[in-house]
Amino acid sequence: ANVIALPITYLFCLARRNEPPLDEGWIPWLGHAIEFGKDAAKFLARMKEKHGDIFTVRVAGLRVTVLLDPHSFDSVLNDRDSFDFTRIRSQVIQKVFRLQPTNIEPTLERKWMEQHFQGCSLPKLSSSMNTHLQTLLLHCHNGSAPSEWKQEGLFDLCYSLLFRAGYLTFFERTDNAAVAYQEFRKFDNLLTKLARGSLRREERRKVSHSQERLWELLSPCGLRGGSESSTWQQSYCDFLQQEGINADMQKKALLLQLWTTQCNAGPAAFWLLGFLLTHPEAMEAVKSEIRGLSTRRDTSFQQPQNNPLEAHSTPVFDSILSETLRLTAAVMIRREVVQDKILDMANGKRYHLRRGDRVCLFPFLSPQMDPQIHQEPQTFKYDRFLNDDMTVKDEFYKDGKKLKYCSMPWGAGKNSCVGKEFAISTIKQFVFLALTHLDLEPCDPEAKLPPVNPSRYGFGMLQPDGDLQVRYRLKRT
Repeated sequence: ANVIALPITYLFCLARRNEPPLDEGWIPWLGHAIEFGKDAAKFLARMKEKHGDIFTVRVAGLRVTVLLDPHSFDSVLNDRDSFDFTRIRSQVIQKVFRLQPTNIEPTLERKWMEQHFQGCSLPKLSSSMNTHLQTLLLHCHNGSAPSEWKQEGLFDLCYSLLFRAGYLTFFERTDNAAVAYQEFRKFDNLLTKLARGSLRREERRKVSHSQERLWELLSPCGLRGGSESSTWQQSYCDFLQQEGINADMQKKALLLQLWTTQCNAGPAAFWLLGFLLTHPEAMEAVKSEIRGLSTRRDTSFQQPQNNPLEAHSTPVFDSILSETLRLTAAVMIRREVVQDKILDMANGKRYHLRRGDRVCLFPFLSPQMDPQIHQEPQTFKYDRFLNDDMTVKDEFYKDGKKLKYCSMPWGAGKNSCVGKEFAISTIKQFVFLALTHLDLEPCDPEAKLPPVNPSRYGFGMLQPDGDLQVRYRLKRT
């Protein structure tokens, strides 16, 4: 028997020999789940240093293969037969938003989103957003004289203004935008723990209360009080109803869309303005570009204006936005392996992936923070995405080969963020209005930006662990 067992064991090991390196961790079944959830960037950087650009880790019973070679990303992103996103997405939204799986085809829902966030719908949404942003900025002093300085945390200022403007744009309820923001922040603050299943009892109670309150505010009945029938949320509810989704699931779907549309712009605007306020040379460069716009427009609040940055070439501003997203956008692209797969790497190596395993791409580590691609990747450089002739720099290399992806703040492939053009437009609008309508400065001239909250890695835009205190007032005209 011993003679037979040896070759069988040998053959089994031989069959698994071309799998990525496996790191089980020290805790049975749980594996690296705690470290992964606590600070995914730090953990995966350590695994990359230990194992290279591809490895498998045990996380709460699952085998997760992490791919960190951007040259090889398309081997996963373009193979929809072997790598599926649908079931992972359904599990997450059911866990976080209590939204039960529906019979709606994902491609049909994505097509609806594309119709309402892109093409001819985009200018209408952007114009509405700009109007609401201007109105909110005009009244941000809450009764105090416009010339008086007001002090506030920059993150709260950005997130509050952009959320309320977005809420008014999509849901058009002027009576409860402030209440919705407060409940949204409570929900958002605990969302990462909710997704990972690590909430304490009191935190579960708080999340449940915020969900109930937001469902109440977003209920189709409450949103349809007006006579208009062409609002975004009206159209979305009509779409859901046509697909057989009941009212209870509709309000939960609306909360999902509220989070999806509002969770990135506020934090992104915070980081962008924060980098400008703490890097005077970058602030002067972008202000000089704004002053030099070829066609000047009246920037008073008397009549809402479209954002001039949308109609002009602004390579400095675009470089600063790209650099901000490179440093602070940390999406995690997840797929389920639905059939045994031989993964072909760009370097010629081949690895066997098992059916039922998960695959994870984490562009934040590479390409975004890869020192082989971006010199001094931890440092903010406002001109990183500028050529010497002031044109946009979009060619970056690793191992002598040009990269298809030098930064991936919105994901990639057919599951990339549908509303990325609207989000970019919104961030530009807000920053332009803040720079042209507000005197804005740090309360402490020597202040630095707070560190990131490491628990937010994998959930889109990072959020700060703390805030940057600023003071602001309306500019004198």
